[in-house]
Amino acid sequence: MIRPLLMVGLMIALPAAAMAADARRDTILADYAGQARKVDPAFTGFSAQRGESLFRAKWTGGDARTPSCTACHTDNPKTAGQNAKTGRPIEPVAVSVTPKRFTDMAEVEKQFGRDCKSVIGRECSPIEKGDYITFMAGQ
Repeated sequence: MIRPLLMVGLMIALPAAAMAADARRDTILADYAGQARKVDPAFTGFSAQRGESLFRAKWTGGDARTPSCTACHTDNPKTAGQNAKTGRPIEPVAVSVTPKRFTDMAEVEKQFGRDCKSVIGRECSPIEKGDYITFMAGQ
């Protein structure tokens, strides 16, 4: 009886794990890891926990309309958001809901370039970018 239950559990878990895995996202993370090592030789890897902290933190250096990532993306990355400035709908940022997220380097850089300045008031570091993607890939 335990073995069939184990198989059912694996059948449910594997598609979710497969959805989170994407060679293009892995390449982007590898690029950020290389950049991170150049900035900090002690860099050992990205952290979903740091990524979640970045996502939920309240910042004061950016636009007052976007004091945190949650201002547009909501507290739940699995739900659709809305641009705090324009009202435009935003697809969920969680990879489990929007699997194409973080798979196009030009788009990722465009988003981080705009959003980090708007929310934090500065460019995000390669470590922050990798942490954020790592957190969202697990969501």
